[in-house]
This record gives sequence, structure tokens and C-alpha cells, in this order.
Amino acid sequence: MRTFPDNFLWGAATSSHQVEGDNRNNDWWEWEESRGTDPSGKACDHYNRYEEDFRIAKALNHNAHRFSVEWSRVEPSEGVWNEPEWDHYDKVIDLMISLKIEPILTLNHFALPLWLARKGGWSNEDIIPFFTRYASRAAQRYGDRVRYWIPINEPQILAFIGYFRGSWPPFKKSFELMLTVIRIMLAAHVSAYAAIKNRARSADIGMAQAVTAFHPCSRLSPLDIISAFLRADFQNKSFVRSAITGKMRFFPYIDEPIDVKHAIDFIGLNYYFREFVHHKAPIALNPFGWVCSHTHHEKAGQRTDMGWEIYPRGIYEVVKSFSGYGLPIMITENGLATCDDELRRTYIKDHLYWLAKAIDEGCPVKGYLHWSLLDNFEWAEGYSKSFGLVDVDFKNCKRTVRESAKFMAAVIRAGRINV
Repeated sequence: MRTFPDNFLWGAATSSHQVEGDNRNNDWWEWEESRGTDPSGKACDHYNRYEEDFRIAKALNHNAHRFSVEWSRVEPSEGVWNEPEWDHYDKVIDLMISLKIEPILTLNHFALPLWLARKGGWSNEDIIPFFTRYASRAAQRYGDRVRYWIPINEPQILAFIGYFRGSWPPFKKSFELMLTVIRIMLAAHVSAYAAIKNRARSADIGMAQAVTAFHPCSRLSPLDIISAFLRADFQNKSFVRSAITGKMRFFPYIDEPIDVKHAIDFIGLNYYFREFVHHKAPIALNPFGWVCSHTHHEKAGQRTDMGWEIYPRGIYEVVKSFSGYGLPIMITENGLATCDDELRRTYIKDHLYWLAKAIDEGCPVKGYLHWSLLDNFEWAEGYSKSFGLVDVDFKNCKRTVRESAKFMAAVIRAGRINV
């Protein structure tokens, strides 16, 4: 049996575009409408049913919830604030507080207002003052009630998928542009950090960083080991390290100072899976190595409906790795896409066991947020993947609490996980 701290933050996470519905004024909605299949539409109708959803969360013993403000709602055109939408999020936050659920606010969870996307989005440095102004306004409105802030969700994931691989808006395919976007996002985070602190000095500001447990394809190959280490260092750590040290560095691609050191108060980790990495020569041209199929690895685990390997020990590995920075850690996302709820229950149990082990060994973990509270619109995957603790019937938006959610509620109540 392993126990969790008495003041542990327990809950789940959502993002505005994935659950609210009818976010018609951002780059994702525009793309969904143009492709004509599986658009977000009403999503979970969380915008209108948030009270029902947070009462469900409370009944499941959650004492924290990560959510995002939809930038395109509160600033539908450049420099124009939509006060009724700011008021809406006031009501959302006030309800959470009344239910004793700690609000954890994300300012940008992938989607951008159309007016800003058409200026180049994250590839245009002009986004920095726009984002800073937005962060300042949000802190002015909500800083008296919101302690935990995450300016940008998974910056390196959006930079990679949207600006290098080209499969998310804005569908660019440029390695150099990806690096530019990473630099701009980092500068925007640093600027937003200062703006939020100026309005809410007691705010704790973190990053929700996507992390993967990278293992070498062959433990007998020194080059596979090097490639796995370099990939983990750049993909998992470079953004967080830059905000801590004041220097973004990954030779030979990036080596430049940033204006502010320690622009981070806690580290948010979004952990889902493991990947195996193998080397292909010459390593100077491909230091990150290549991700290979799991199928030929004898010890590879079961896959989720996203094709991701279930590797519970990985949450322990990444938490131990990030503990070296001496900052509080929060699991800001962890979950799986599956229609097999018994598998979800096992996933939760096994990941919480390894997380508790890390805590027992002194890692400063302050919370666990499951992805997601609700089945939702899973970006390019549409409605084909079920991540929720709560099942949503998208024909009528009926909510049904899954047995796995009740299992997690029992763990929260007990404050411990059995081996």
C-alpha cells in the first residue's frame, strides 16, 4: 500500500475547444468546417452544462480541476474584449470555488483566435504583446481567486505538429519555422509570467509539458542510448529548463539567452506513453534518432486506441527526472483512449501506484489530474476516441459516470493505493 499527502490535489482536466462547443471564432473551427467531417460542433455542451459537470467532479471527490479560457471568446477581434464572455468564466471559477474545487487555469490550449491566426499565429513575434495583454487581463479578472496558472499548453507539441509535421493548424512543414515558434512561445511564456505576477503576486505559474518515457531500441547500442537521451532532453526538458535557467540551448540548433530567469513556479507534466528510439547514421544530422514500432519489442505493453503504449512505470521515470529541478511537480494530464473501462481502471491504478512510489522517494508531487473529465472532441481524431472518466452521449450530451471514475474516487477518499 502506498499513500498520498493529505493536501494532494486530485481531479481531472479539460480544454475549452474540446468540451465547450460552438467555439466558432478560432483556427480549429475554421479548419473543421473546411474539411466537412466530424467538426467539434456542440462538443459536450460544457459551456452550458458546466454546473452539472463540476457537480459530478465534486461527487467523485475531486478537489481540483484544470480548464482553459477560450481566447477567441474573450477577444473575438483584435483589442476588443467581450465582457459577457469574461463574465462567463467568472461564473465557472466561482462555482468551482463554491464546490471547494481548486481552479487551475490554462490561457491557451492549442486553439487561436482567427484574427491572430491570420497574422501568422505563433510564427509571428507580434503574438507576444497580444498574449501578454490577454494574460494581464485574465489575471486582473481572476487573479484574486485563481492560484495556479498555465500560460501555454504543450508548446513543443503544437510547434512540432502544427509547424513541422503539418497535420494541425496552421499546417506548416518547416524545421526552421518550428524552432522559430518554440522561441516565440518561450518568449510569450516569460512575458505572460511577468504580467500575471504583476496582477496577482501570489500566483503559481507553471508549464504543462508533454513528456514521454524514451527508451533506446537496443540497450546494447551506445548510439541508440545517445539518441534516446538526446530526444528526451530536447523534447521533454528543453522548454522547462529554459524558463528556469534563462537560456534556451540545444546545440547546434538553438543557443540564445532569454530575458527572465526562473519564469516558472511549478512543473506540469502531461504523461501518456513510452517510445523506443533507434539511431540512424549520421548522428550529427539526426541526433534525436527515430521512433520505432513497438511490435518487435518483447516487453512492450498494451496499446490504447490512440496507438500509444501503456507503460505505467514511465510516470515514475519522468517525475524522478524532473525532480532534479527542485520545483513542485503536478501531473497535469494522464489518461488513455479506450472503450474498455476495466482497462481504464487498471491504467489509473497502475499509474497512481508508480506516482505514489515517486512521492515516497521524496519527489515533490503536489497533484494528479486525469485526462479527461469528459469524453470530448479529440482534435484531429474527432469523436472517435474516448478519454473521459465520464461517458458522453454526443447525440443528447447525456453524462454517465464510468466505474473507473468511481474507482479513482475511492482512491482519493482513502488517500492511498493498494499494491
